[in-house]
Amino acid sequence: MNQVQIAAQIWASASFPVEGFQAYTSPFGYRSSPTGGYRKEFHYGLDIAAPRRSYIRNWWAGTVVEVSDHTNCGTSAVIQSGDWTHIYCHMEGRVESRGGNRYLVDRDGGVELRQGQPIAAGDRIGRVGMTGRTTGPHLHWGLKYRSNWVDPAWVLQAMAASYNALYGQ
Repeated sequence: MNQVQIAAQIWASASFPVEGFQAYTSPFGYRSSPTGGYRKEFHYGLDIAAPRRSYIRNWWAGTVVEVSDHTNCGTSAVIQSGDWTHIYCHMEGRVESRGGNRYLVDRDGGVELRQGQPIAAGDRIGRVGMTGRTTGPHLHWGLKYRSNWVDPAWVLQAMAASYNALYGQ
């Protein structure tokens, strides 16, 4: 197996993060505030529209390092996969503390994530919601590589190219 095939296999093991995909609604980079005003702000992620309560899937195998529901990000989860950190925002549910552990709980969706929990690529980790600072149902998906923000669209392009290289489509 050559280096290109090895790289393709690595990216092909990742999962697209949203079921029920409709559109990309706000790219990574500078934009006008979606909630009003004329100020430009930097958007550290990719907004992926989907019907409310569509399932969100974990992008790459890793460990849940944080669950939160007290930020502009709304109900959210942060997962660490080696040098990669992936952030999922505006999810259904809420955060609960039990027995010294913190959980993201979406009872209607049958989802419960515990901080410290290992999670496989493609596992359902929540559902699209409208928590936090949002104008409509979507997943805000942020990525960092070695603590530096990365445009998720680049990663999705690499995943698609890898899939095509492996499966010839």
